[in-house]
Amino acid sequence: MKLVHLDLKGAAPKVTYYEQIFPLLSKLGANGLLIEYEDMFPFTGELAVLKSPYAYSEDDLKKILHYAKINNLEVVPLVQTFGHMEYILKHDKYKGLREVDRYPNSLNPHHSETLPLMKMILTQVLDKHPSSNWVHIGSDEVYHLGEGQDSKSWLNINKGDLGKMFLGHLKAVVNFLHSQFPQKKQLMWDDMLRKLSIESIQESYIAKYEKSGFKDIWFASAFKGASTPTQIWTPMDLHMRNHLEWKKVINSMSKFPKIHYSGIALTGWQRYDHYSALCELLPVGIPSLAVCLRTLKTGKITEEDKKDISHILGFSNINPEKNTCEGNGAFPGAEIYTMVKKVKSELKPKVREITEGDSDINGWFSRYHRSHRFGNPHKMEQFSAKILKAHEEWESLIEALRSQLDAIYFPDTVEEWMEQNVNPWMDPLRELAKDFQDILPLNAKPKVLSQKGK
Repeated sequence: MKLVHLDLKGAAPKVTYYEQIFPLLSKLGANGLLIEYEDMFPFTGELAVLKSPYAYSEDDLKKILHYAKINNLEVVPLVQTFGHMEYILKHDKYKGLREVDRYPNSLNPHHSETLPLMKMILTQVLDKHPSSNWVHIGSDEVYHLGEGQDSKSWLNINKGDLGKMFLGHLKAVVNFLHSQFPQKKQLMWDDMLRKLSIESIQESYIAKYEKSGFKDIWFASAFKGASTPTQIWTPMDLHMRNHLEWKKVINSMSKFPKIHYSGIALTGWQRYDHYSALCELLPVGIPSLAVCLRTLKTGKITEEDKKDISHILGFSNINPEKNTCEGNGAFPGAEIYTMVKKVKSELKPKVREITEGDSDINGWFSRYHRSHRFGNPHKMEQFSAKILKAHEEWESLIEALRSQLDAIYFPDTVEEWMEQNVNPWMDPLRELAKDFQDILPLNAKPKVLSQKGK
């Protein structure tokens, strides 16, 4: 299995984009989707409070699953069951279930309402995924576990065994799934398990899991969203090298005959957590995804691979080592890819050049000139074209980018992305252009003085 992770806790696409992009994912070599819905799931009843204002409807969900099915993409829903619970624990209704009152990250495993809540959430999600053979129960980064008062009391009685506490909650969740959804196998992240010892630390974590009795192991890489929390442009070379290393690990699995390699999830984080900023948008990460999927297939990227990927994505050339794609691209969202590239590489330097690097503008149209509404018209006219042309050109590009974003994303995503990545640079340029247009006429007109007695 090669699962493409869709992280919907930020920049969740409209349903129409799935119809466009799923055929491409299949063509690139993916055969499954790991969908992390969070607040985009159409929860009902007492869970309705968890929904985003832009959450998918039940009809939307049916369409997404239909588009996945016709493109031979198996859907694996991801439901966090321990850590990364911010989308739940931020609500007043569920604040009492926090491990630590101050932090909305993790559940208190000892609270009497914790397990019933998780059962309710899992039931609603899995009832809508009758064809899914797997369910991912998250369980990574359970921050502050053991720090709550209930947990401290439990640890005092149980010899401080934090691992036992973690596994106790996990076992309760898995037992429920075995009972109510026996046909669905469970996946989970392994970072918390890595901290647990069986008898002693083994030579590799695969050996550790093999000895612990696990029959199957999956790996998780990343095609985007794993370099910095505010990354705007995907470092394709970084992710390609990561997958080259994972391919070596996959090829070494014959050393562990008792544990079966079942697949890999190519994660594409959209936020580091529910509260963090947006990472790279999905269309920006598509070339990286294409390269990563090909790397998993061949174990290397040849010139022939580059030509084939370029053809599929509509580029004239792609160079993962240099992180470049030549041409405009012809995949769903390619316009966003191209314009975000321009914003990333040119907007900030251009605005700085005008607002900080031009000695004439700094000398004759400084903050002092602007705040006191005066300037020398002769000098202002000399740099008029530079300010106004840059403002006009960038406003035009941003308007076009906004239009493309509006076609794929909901309004909250568009506004957040603009506020995070465009406005910090466009706002100073806009203010400079407005001040220029307001002040030049004031100083260009001669003042008429009355001369009494003549």
